[in-house]
Amino acid sequence: MLNLVDIGRATHVAFDGLTTEQLLQIDATDVVRASDRLIIGPSRRDALEHARARRVWWGSTEEWDKLYSSDVHWVPPIVLWVSASLHERVNLWRACSWLRQLGIEHHDIFVLDFEPVPPSRAASREVLTRPFTCSESVSDHSDEVLLERVGKALPWPRERYDRAVRLWDSYVDENPLPFVENCLHGVEGFSELAPLWALLSRFFPRRTAEGSLRVSRFDELLLALLSTEWKTPLDLLAHESETQMNLWHLLSCTGDLFLPRRLEHWADHGSSAFVERAPGPRPDVTMKAFAYRLTERGVQLRDKGLEQLTDAPSLPIAGTEAYSPSAPWVLLEDGRLARL
Repeated sequence: MLNLVDIGRATHVAFDGLTTEQLLQIDATDVVRASDRLIIGPSRRDALEHARARRVWWGSTEEWDKLYSSDVHWVPPIVLWVSASLHERVNLWRACSWLRQLGIEHHDIFVLDFEPVPPSRAASREVLTRPFTCSESVSDHSDEVLLERVGKALPWPRERYDRAVRLWDSYVDENPLPFVENCLHGVEGFSELAPLWALLSRFFPRRTAEGSLRVSRFDELLLALLSTEWKTPLDLLAHESETQMNLWHLLSCTGDLFLPRRLEHWADHGSSAFVERAPGPRPDVTMKAFAYRLTERGVQLRDKGLEQLTDAPSLPIAGTEAYSPSAPWVLLEDGRLARL
Protein backbone atom coordinates (compact mmCIF):
# COMPACT_ATOMS: atom_id res chain seq x y z
CA MET A 1 0.00 0.00 0.00
CA LEU A 2 1.20 3.54 -0.75
CA ASN A 3 1.60 5.96 2.13
CA LEU A 4 1.18 9.74 1.95
CA VAL A 5 4.93 10.22 2.08
CA ASP A 6 5.34 8.12 -1.05
CA ILE A 7 3.63 10.63 -3.35
CA GLY A 8 6.89 12.43 -3.98
CA ARG A 9 8.80 9.34 -5.09
CA ALA A 10 6.13 7.72 -7.24
CA THR A 11 5.70 8.17 -10.99
CA HIS A 12 2.26 9.61 -11.68
CA VAL A 13 0.19 9.53 -14.89
CA ALA A 14 -2.47 12.21 -15.42
CA PHE A 15 -4.90 12.20 -18.33
CA ASP A 16 -5.55 15.94 -18.51
CA GLY A 17 -3.63 19.17 -18.01
CA LEU A 18 -5.52 20.39 -14.94
CA THR A 19 -4.86 17.15 -13.08
CA THR A 20 -1.19 17.37 -14.05
CA GLU A 21 -0.96 20.84 -12.49
CA GLN A 22 -2.81 19.81 -9.35
CA LEU A 23 -0.57 16.79 -8.76
CA LEU A 24 2.53 18.97 -9.05
CA GLN A 25 1.06 21.32 -6.44
CA ILE A 26 0.63 18.49 -3.94
CA ASP A 27 4.28 17.41 -4.26
CA ALA A 28 4.00 14.73 -6.96
CA THR A 29 7.33 15.66 -8.53
CA ASP A 30 7.33 13.13 -11.40
CA VAL A 31 4.10 13.52 -13.42
CA VAL A 32 3.55 12.15 -16.94
CA ARG A 33 0.78 13.87 -18.91
CA ALA A 34 -0.98 11.44 -21.26
CA SER A 35 -3.62 13.85 -22.53
CA ASP A 36 -4.94 12.72 -25.90
CA ARG A 37 -8.60 12.35 -26.84
CA LEU A 38 -8.48 8.94 -28.45
CA ILE A 39 -12.22 8.87 -29.19
CA ILE A 40 -11.48 9.92 -32.77
CA GLY A 41 -8.39 9.65 -34.95
CA PRO A 42 -6.11 6.64 -35.41
CA SER A 43 -4.89 4.45 -32.57
CA ARG A 44 -2.21 1.84 -33.11
CA ARG A 45 -0.81 -1.10 -31.14
CA ASP A 46 2.83 -0.13 -31.73
CA ALA A 47 3.80 2.88 -29.61
CA LEU A 48 5.98 4.63 -32.20
CA GLU A 49 3.42 4.10 -34.96
CA HIS A 50 0.64 5.32 -32.67
CA ALA A 51 2.49 8.55 -31.88
CA ARG A 52 3.37 9.11 -35.55
CA ALA A 53 -0.18 8.45 -36.76
CA ARG A 54 -1.64 10.85 -34.19
CA ARG A 55 0.77 13.66 -35.15
CA VAL A 56 0.10 13.21 -38.86
CA TRP A 57 -3.65 13.05 -38.46
CA TRP A 58 -3.87 16.20 -36.34
CA GLY A 59 -1.15 17.95 -38.35
CA SER A 60 0.37 19.20 -35.13
CA THR A 61 3.82 19.12 -33.56
CA GLU A 62 2.54 20.06 -30.09
CA GLU A 63 3.13 17.15 -27.74
CA TRP A 64 0.31 16.81 -25.26
CA ASP A 65 0.81 13.08 -24.91
CA LYS A 66 3.99 12.15 -23.04
CA LEU A 67 3.16 8.50 -22.34
CA TYR A 68 5.64 7.13 -24.87
CA SER A 69 8.27 9.84 -24.38
CA SER A 70 11.85 8.64 -24.02
CA ASP A 71 12.34 11.34 -21.38
CA VAL A 72 10.12 9.50 -18.90
CA HIS A 73 11.86 7.39 -16.25
CA TRP A 74 9.32 4.85 -15.09
CA VAL A 75 10.29 4.39 -11.45
CA PRO A 76 7.75 2.32 -9.45
CA PRO A 77 5.39 2.74 -7.83
CA ILE A 78 3.29 4.01 -10.76
CA VAL A 79 0.04 5.87 -9.95
CA LEU A 80 -2.60 6.27 -12.66
CA TRP A 81 -5.14 9.02 -11.89
CA VAL A 82 -8.34 8.56 -13.90
CA SER A 83 -11.78 10.16 -13.88
CA ALA A 84 -15.05 8.87 -15.33
CA SER A 85 -14.51 10.73 -18.62
CA LEU A 86 -14.72 8.27 -21.50
CA HIS A 87 -11.59 9.51 -23.25
CA GLU A 88 -9.65 9.07 -19.98
CA ARG A 89 -10.91 5.49 -19.67
CA VAL A 90 -9.46 4.65 -23.09
CA ASN A 91 -6.18 6.31 -22.12
CA LEU A 92 -6.17 4.22 -18.95
CA TRP A 93 -6.28 0.99 -20.98
CA ARG A 94 -3.47 2.31 -23.16
CA ALA A 95 -1.34 3.19 -20.14
CA CYS A 96 -1.87 -0.27 -18.65
CA SER A 97 -0.82 -1.87 -21.93
CA TRP A 98 2.28 0.32 -22.23
CA LEU A 99 3.40 -0.36 -18.68
CA ARG A 100 2.96 -4.09 -19.34
CA GLN A 101 5.21 -3.74 -22.40
CA LEU A 102 7.80 -1.98 -20.27
CA GLY A 103 7.85 -4.98 -17.96
CA ILE A 104 6.41 -3.21 -14.90
CA GLU A 105 4.51 -5.64 -12.71
CA HIS A 106 0.86 -4.96 -12.01
CA HIS A 107 1.45 -4.96 -8.23
CA ASP A 108 3.62 -1.85 -8.71
CA ILE A 109 0.78 0.01 -10.49
CA PHE A 110 -1.99 1.79 -8.57
CA VAL A 111 -5.12 2.89 -10.43
CA LEU A 112 -6.95 5.69 -8.60
CA ASP A 113 -10.45 5.74 -10.10
CA PHE A 114 -12.49 8.87 -9.27
CA GLU A 115 -16.27 9.16 -9.47
CA PRO A 116 -17.77 12.42 -10.79
CA VAL A 117 -18.21 15.24 -8.30
CA PRO A 118 -21.92 15.81 -7.58
CA PRO A 119 -22.98 18.91 -9.55
CA SER A 120 -24.21 22.05 -7.87
CA ARG A 121 -27.91 22.78 -8.06
CA ALA A 122 -27.29 25.40 -10.75
CA ALA A 123 -25.35 22.98 -12.92
CA SER A 124 -27.39 19.84 -12.28
CA ARG A 125 -29.92 20.39 -15.08
CA GLU A 126 -27.20 20.90 -17.70
CA VAL A 127 -25.30 17.83 -16.47
CA LEU A 128 -28.43 15.69 -16.67
CA THR A 129 -28.83 16.59 -20.36
CA ARG A 130 -25.34 15.37 -21.30
CA PRO A 131 -25.61 12.05 -23.12
CA PHE A 132 -21.96 11.17 -22.45
CA THR A 133 -19.51 11.46 -19.58
CA CYS A 134 -16.64 13.41 -21.10
CA SER A 135 -16.12 16.55 -19.03
CA GLU A 136 -15.08 15.07 -15.68
CA SER A 137 -11.56 15.43 -14.30
CA VAL A 138 -9.65 14.20 -11.29
CA SER A 139 -8.95 17.91 -10.66
CA ASP A 140 -12.65 18.37 -9.83
CA HIS A 141 -11.71 16.93 -6.42
CA SER A 142 -9.87 18.79 -3.67
CA ASP A 143 -6.22 18.31 -2.74
CA GLU A 144 -7.35 16.64 0.47
CA VAL A 145 -9.38 14.04 -1.42
CA LEU A 146 -6.47 13.26 -3.73
CA LEU A 147 -4.04 12.86 -0.84
CA GLU A 148 -6.48 10.66 1.04
CA ARG A 149 -6.94 8.40 -1.99
CA VAL A 150 -3.21 8.02 -2.52
CA GLY A 151 -2.82 7.05 1.12
CA LYS A 152 -5.32 4.21 0.71
CA ALA A 153 -4.26 3.05 -2.77
CA LEU A 154 -4.08 -0.64 -3.63
CA PRO A 155 -3.07 -2.26 -6.93
CA TRP A 156 -5.77 -3.80 -9.09
CA PRO A 157 -6.08 -7.59 -9.03
CA ARG A 158 -4.07 -9.20 -11.83
CA GLU A 159 -7.24 -10.33 -13.64
CA ARG A 160 -8.68 -6.82 -13.83
CA TYR A 161 -5.38 -5.39 -15.03
CA ASP A 162 -5.20 -8.08 -17.71
CA ARG A 163 -8.70 -7.14 -18.88
CA ALA A 164 -7.64 -3.49 -19.28
CA VAL A 165 -4.67 -4.57 -21.44
CA ARG A 166 -6.93 -6.76 -23.58
CA LEU A 167 -9.41 -3.92 -24.04
CA TRP A 168 -6.68 -1.70 -25.50
CA ASP A 169 -5.57 -4.55 -27.72
CA SER A 170 -9.10 -4.96 -29.11
CA TYR A 171 -9.60 -1.19 -29.38
CA VAL A 172 -6.64 -0.80 -31.75
CA ASP A 173 -7.44 -3.89 -33.83
CA GLU A 174 -8.37 -3.38 -37.49
CA ASN A 175 -11.41 -5.58 -36.92
CA PRO A 176 -13.71 -3.62 -34.57
CA LEU A 177 -16.23 -6.43 -34.03
CA PRO A 178 -14.61 -8.05 -30.94
CA PHE A 179 -14.39 -4.67 -29.25
CA VAL A 180 -18.00 -3.84 -30.12
CA GLU A 181 -19.07 -7.21 -28.72
CA ASN A 182 -17.24 -6.40 -25.47
CA CYS A 183 -19.11 -3.10 -25.31
CA LEU A 184 -22.51 -4.63 -25.99
CA HIS A 185 -22.12 -7.57 -23.60
CA GLY A 186 -19.93 -5.94 -20.95
CA VAL A 187 -16.62 -6.73 -19.26
CA GLU A 188 -16.46 -7.06 -15.49
CA GLY A 189 -15.00 -3.95 -13.86
CA PHE A 190 -15.38 -1.72 -16.93
CA SER A 191 -18.78 -0.07 -16.85
CA GLU A 192 -17.60 2.57 -19.34
CA LEU A 193 -17.91 0.17 -22.29
CA ALA A 194 -21.62 0.56 -23.07
CA PRO A 195 -21.60 4.39 -23.06
CA LEU A 196 -18.29 4.39 -24.91
CA TRP A 197 -19.76 2.41 -27.80
CA ALA A 198 -22.86 4.62 -27.76
CA LEU A 199 -20.44 7.51 -28.35
CA LEU A 200 -18.16 5.84 -30.90
CA SER A 201 -21.11 4.63 -32.94
CA ARG A 202 -22.03 8.29 -33.62
CA PHE A 203 -19.10 8.46 -36.04
CA PHE A 204 -19.94 5.47 -38.26
CA PRO A 205 -22.19 5.67 -41.35
CA ARG A 206 -25.58 4.02 -40.93
CA ARG A 207 -27.64 1.53 -42.88
CA THR A 208 -31.39 1.67 -42.35
CA ALA A 209 -33.65 -1.35 -42.17
CA GLU A 210 -34.68 -0.57 -45.75
CA GLY A 211 -31.03 -0.71 -46.85
CA SER A 212 -30.39 2.97 -47.55
CA LEU A 213 -27.13 4.59 -46.42
CA ARG A 214 -26.97 7.63 -44.17
CA VAL A 215 -24.03 9.63 -42.90
CA SER A 216 -22.95 9.24 -39.29
CA ARG A 217 -24.86 11.01 -36.54
CA PHE A 218 -21.97 13.44 -36.14
CA ASP A 219 -21.84 14.29 -39.84
CA GLU A 220 -25.61 14.56 -39.92
CA LEU A 221 -25.45 17.28 -37.25
CA LEU A 222 -22.63 19.02 -39.08
CA LEU A 223 -24.44 19.07 -42.43
CA ALA A 224 -27.67 20.18 -40.76
CA LEU A 225 -25.96 23.27 -39.35
CA LEU A 226 -24.32 24.13 -42.68
CA SER A 227 -26.24 25.87 -45.43
CA THR A 228 -25.58 27.48 -48.80
CA GLU A 229 -24.35 30.57 -46.92
CA TRP A 230 -20.76 30.89 -45.70
CA LYS A 231 -20.25 29.92 -42.05
CA THR A 232 -17.15 29.54 -39.90
CA PRO A 233 -16.85 26.72 -37.35
CA LEU A 234 -17.54 29.31 -34.66
CA ASP A 235 -20.77 30.30 -36.45
CA LEU A 236 -21.92 26.70 -36.26
CA LEU A 237 -21.31 26.56 -32.51
CA ALA A 238 -23.03 29.92 -31.98
CA HIS A 239 -26.21 28.75 -33.72
CA GLU A 240 -28.45 28.11 -30.72
CA SER A 241 -30.58 25.07 -31.44
CA GLU A 242 -31.07 21.49 -30.36
CA THR A 243 -28.85 20.43 -33.29
CA GLN A 244 -26.07 22.73 -32.11
CA MET A 245 -26.36 21.41 -28.54
CA ASN A 246 -26.16 17.80 -29.73
CA LEU A 247 -23.06 18.66 -31.74
CA TRP A 248 -21.53 20.39 -28.74
CA HIS A 249 -22.08 17.31 -26.57
CA LEU A 250 -20.09 15.22 -29.05
CA LEU A 251 -17.33 17.84 -29.30
CA SER A 252 -16.99 17.76 -25.52
CA CYS A 253 -15.74 14.20 -26.02
CA THR A 254 -13.55 14.73 -29.09
CA GLY A 255 -12.25 18.22 -28.35
CA ASP A 256 -13.66 21.25 -30.16
CA LEU A 257 -10.80 21.33 -32.70
CA PHE A 258 -12.33 18.26 -34.28
CA LEU A 259 -15.04 20.52 -35.73
CA PRO A 260 -12.75 22.49 -38.11
CA ARG A 261 -10.81 19.29 -38.78
CA ARG A 262 -13.93 17.44 -39.96
CA LEU A 263 -15.03 20.42 -42.06
CA GLU A 264 -11.60 20.27 -43.74
CA HIS A 265 -12.19 16.58 -44.48
CA TRP A 266 -15.46 17.40 -46.24
CA ALA A 267 -14.05 20.34 -48.19
CA ASP A 268 -11.02 18.34 -49.38
CA HIS A 269 -13.00 15.23 -50.31
CA GLY A 270 -13.54 14.26 -53.94
CA SER A 271 -13.24 16.16 -57.20
CA SER A 272 -16.79 17.48 -56.90
CA ALA A 273 -17.05 18.48 -53.25
CA PHE A 274 -20.19 18.49 -51.14
CA VAL A 275 -18.74 21.29 -49.00
CA GLU A 276 -16.86 24.38 -50.22
CA ARG A 277 -14.23 26.30 -48.29
CA ALA A 278 -13.16 29.96 -48.44
CA PRO A 279 -10.84 32.16 -46.33
CA GLY A 280 -12.46 33.29 -43.09
CA PRO A 281 -12.31 36.62 -41.28
CA ARG A 282 -9.50 35.67 -38.87
CA PRO A 283 -6.73 33.50 -40.36
CA ASP A 284 -4.95 33.52 -36.98
CA VAL A 285 -7.93 31.97 -35.14
CA THR A 286 -8.66 28.30 -35.86
CA MET A 287 -12.41 28.64 -35.45
CA LYS A 288 -12.53 31.64 -37.82
CA ALA A 289 -9.72 30.86 -40.25
CA PHE A 290 -12.05 29.38 -42.89
CA ALA A 291 -15.71 29.54 -43.83
CA TYR A 292 -17.72 26.68 -45.31
CA ARG A 293 -20.96 26.19 -47.21
CA LEU A 294 -22.90 23.36 -48.79
CA THR A 295 -22.85 22.94 -52.53
CA GLU A 296 -25.93 21.77 -54.42
CA ARG A 297 -24.58 18.23 -54.20
CA GLY A 298 -24.09 18.73 -50.47
CA VAL A 299 -27.72 19.73 -50.01
CA GLN A 300 -28.81 16.59 -51.87
CA LEU A 301 -26.55 14.38 -49.76
CA ARG A 302 -27.82 15.98 -46.58
CA ASP A 303 -31.45 15.49 -47.55
CA LYS A 304 -31.34 12.14 -49.37
CA GLY A 305 -28.39 10.27 -47.89
CA LEU A 306 -25.37 8.52 -49.36
CA GLU A 307 -25.34 6.77 -52.70
CA GLN A 308 -22.13 5.00 -51.65
CA LEU A 309 -19.90 5.08 -48.57
CA THR A 310 -17.10 6.88 -50.36
CA ASP A 311 -19.34 9.90 -50.92
CA ALA A 312 -18.19 10.94 -47.43
CA PRO A 313 -14.58 11.46 -46.33
CA SER A 314 -13.07 8.63 -44.32
CA LEU A 315 -12.53 9.00 -40.60
CA PRO A 316 -10.10 6.91 -38.54
CA ILE A 317 -11.61 5.63 -35.31
CA ALA A 318 -9.49 3.49 -32.98
CA GLY A 319 -7.89 0.77 -35.13
CA THR A 320 -10.38 0.95 -37.98
CA GLU A 321 -11.84 3.61 -40.28
CA ALA A 322 -15.35 4.85 -40.93
CA TYR A 323 -16.45 5.31 -44.56
CA SER A 324 -13.50 3.21 -45.73
CA PRO A 325 -13.89 1.42 -49.10
CA SER A 326 -11.51 -1.32 -47.91
CA ALA A 327 -13.36 -1.83 -44.60
CA PRO A 328 -16.97 -0.77 -45.25
CA TRP A 329 -18.41 -0.90 -41.75
CA VAL A 330 -21.95 0.38 -41.26
CA LEU A 331 -23.98 0.85 -38.10
CA LEU A 332 -27.22 -1.11 -38.00
CA GLU A 333 -30.34 0.09 -36.26
CA ASP A 334 -29.78 -2.30 -33.35
CA GLY A 335 -26.41 -0.69 -32.56
CA ARG A 336 -24.19 -3.37 -34.06
CA LEU A 337 -21.59 -2.94 -36.80
CA ALA A 338 -21.73 -4.96 -40.00
CA ARG A 339 -19.80 -5.10 -43.26
CA LEU A 340 -21.64 -3.53 -46.14
